[in-house]
Amino acid sequence: MKEYKVLTQKDKWFGGKFDPEKLEQAINAYASQGWRVISCATAQIPGFGGNREEMIVILERDK
Repeated sequence: MKEYKVLTQKDKWFGGKFDPEKLEQAINAYASQGWRVISCATAQIPGFGGNREEMIVILERDK
């Protein structure tokens, strides 16, 4: 059985702003708990001033 986690820019690691170094720290922290990245993508999120892109990372580990 597998367990999944979704990281987005709204995750506590980013504080609302995308930073590749913070993403690396987050992935390494989750990796130490047995998580591994299985996919990533960007999504367009509608907003007041138009759309914004958000990074989404999907992690997986054995339960």
